[in-house]
Amino acid sequence: MPTDFTPLASLGGGLLIGLASVLLMANFGRVMGATGILAGFLMPTSRSDWGWRASLLAGMVSAPALFWVVSGQSVTVQVPVSSAAMIIGGLIVGVGVTYGGGCTSGHGVCGIARLSPRSIVATVVFMIAAVVTVYVTRHMIGGAV
Repeated sequence: MPTDFTPLASLGGGLLIGLASVLLMANFGRVMGATGILAGFLMPTSRSDWGWRASLLAGMVSAPALFWVVSGQSVTVQVPVSSAAMIIGGLIVGVGVTYGGGCTSGHGVCGIARLSPRSIVATVVFMIAAVVTVYVTRHMIGGAV
């Protein structure tokens, strides 16, 4: 199962995520963690709190359409696993987010930037789990998940 190496697109995406994180912290004093943003959107505490969350999610959803308009190329997403594996993986991530007090974007992007020891530990654990998962799936069970 080959993986495309896209350094420029990855750098651009990383810069945009970093910029969005800084702007969110500067304007609202909030950490940009995707699961927390989605949870607050689905169960808002106030109208103004819901507004910035809705705007951020709308940007995330509409970005592929904007890319298509600007470049003329559609965004293709390949998911090399079964639907059952995606559902199981989603449930595992949900449990991890709950027990880990946040997701990779909140801990990895914002927490490390704030030198939070808890976020640094959480991100190290996330990365170790990712490496083990890729190794097991690709080399031990042959990517047949």
